[in-house]
Amino acid sequence: MRKRLINILALGVKELYSIRADPVMLVLILYTFTYAVYAVATGAKLEVYNASVAIVDEDRSEISRRINEAILPPFFQAPQEISASEIGPAMDSNRFIFVIEIPPKFEQDLLSNRRPSVQINADATAIAIAGNGLGDLQQIIGQQVLSYVQNASGAPSLPVNFVFRVMFNPNLHSHWFTSVMQIINNITMLSVILTGAALIREREHGTIEHLLSMPVTPNDVMLAKIWANGLVIVFAAAVSMMIVVQLVLQVPIAGSLWLFLAGTLLYQFSVTALGILIATFTTSMAQFGLLCIPILVILQLLSGSSTPLETMPQWLQNVMQLAPTTHFVSFAQAVLYRGAGLAIVWPQMLAIAVISALIFVLSGLRFRKTLVAMQ
Repeated sequence: MRKRLINILALGVKELYSIRADPVMLVLILYTFTYAVYAVATGAKLEVYNASVAIVDEDRSEISRRINEAILPPFFQAPQEISASEIGPAMDSNRFIFVIEIPPKFEQDLLSNRRPSVQINADATAIAIAGNGLGDLQQIIGQQVLSYVQNASGAPSLPVNFVFRVMFNPNLHSHWFTSVMQIINNITMLSVILTGAALIREREHGTIEHLLSMPVTPNDVMLAKIWANGLVIVFAAAVSMMIVVQLVLQVPIAGSLWLFLAGTLLYQFSVTALGILIATFTTSMAQFGLLCIPILVILQLLSGSSTPLETMPQWLQNVMQLAPTTHFVSFAQAVLYRGAGLAIVWPQMLAIAVISALIFVLSGLRFRKTLVAMQ
């Protein structure tokens, strides 16, 4: 056992030297965990920001003026007044995301308790902004109407005072979510790519034959690649979390970073073994890259890092429980966002461990079969 551990350590150090000697891979790792995280966090916003608004004011009353003045930056641009005939051409030409139409005699009908309607047209090609913006505009208009009616008619205030408490992200900043999720997605992507590329590189350079002549087993070779490449990814993720997320983007981490790194180490066994498994079905780096694309896209989109798992069909939710990425995303969100401890996230860690063992065994069988075929 001691000799096997020494062999695994030596082979892993060789992997580290190989990574250091590959400038393209080093640049990819650096870019993925620095600028890529920052660019996505600051550029891909889900909340309403600087949305263009137009108002068709056919009432020209005090309440319509209040509604116009209540729509303020930075969430919305200053509203522009247009005529009713311009609504269609303006929306078709993408001049405005929202167009508010206030009908004639709106104030008169409002004070007469006739329940008039205000129409809000939204460009739903920008689905996230349209959905969130409609709610914001409805709240703004509702507040102005309620305040105006109470002042004009002396109507009593609402009997219930609603108090909203937004937990874990009080100001609803999207970069708090996207920055951390980008690191999690990058961990999956680079773990698969690094280990798979390492195996393909051995085959293309002919050094795989040297491994076959050494007193090592296929499992030793796999474990060496897993710990070496996994160590690089975990280190890069930790530095990115502390410098890019916490220091540069000022995103608070609620839970223990050490617990997150422990779960990441456990997760490495599954995704690095998955990279080796994919590489055994290919003979070149180009084939490996093409095969990785659909697998990584599915893992990213359906793991819960991009869209909530609860919104998917039940059969798809059940299928995704077999993917370690689903449990890792749930684990990371609980630790980093909600400050969960080991007593809460141990089921996810157990699921990751079991799935990692299954993928490792499957990868080992396939890797051994590949080595035998090369002899």
